[in-house]
Amino acid sequence: MLKKLSVSLFVLLTGTILFGSYAFSFIGSETSNDAPKVKSVLDFKIKDIDGRDVKLNKYKGNVLLVVNVASKCGYTPQYEGLQAIYDKYQAKGFYVLGFPANNFGEQEPGSAKEIKEFCESKYKVKFPMFAKISVKGEDQNPLYKFLTSKETNPNFAGDITWNFNKFLIDRKGDVVARFTSKDTPESETIKKAIEKELNKK
Repeated sequence: MLKKLSVSLFVLLTGTILFGSYAFSFIGSETSNDAPKVKSVLDFKIKDIDGRDVKLNKYKGNVLLVVNVASKCGYTPQYEGLQAIYDKYQAKGFYVLGFPANNFGEQEPGSAKEIKEFCESKYKVKFPMFAKISVKGEDQNPLYKFLTSKETNPNFAGDITWNFNKFLIDRKGDVVARFTSKDTPESETIKKAIEKELNKK
């Protein structure tokens, strides 16, 4: 009797463990299958300079220049050039997206309000500006992790080297070019690259 009871208990216990393992693996596979996969810049959501959530897919169909900016940098006057190319190409479907970052020489120390006031009063910036983020290091923003990783951006990967690095994004959300801080927004190199993408249908 005791032997039969032990066998029954063993069978019941084994069945419970097996069922639990199956259920767990099923739940796990459901979770992994349902997890959103980031395939382009347009898949990200990020806060703008006023603290509102912005889904970057609102820019689908447009050409974008993504730039990490700073207010107290030797390259800060590039704001003028960024606004100039925004004015020049906006009607054709072009946007500059500015991302303030304090990673280099602490050259973007201000609050969102201070950054916005500086950009608007000093350089008359009208292109979309976003909340201050980190573009490198342990607290790197997911968007910039995507832009700098070899796995997600094999052709133009690599750490952000300083303020005013630039990524050109095509109408589908793919990175098609990258420029250094020394490449001025109004340079022929950048203008030709923008025009090339704008002329694609």
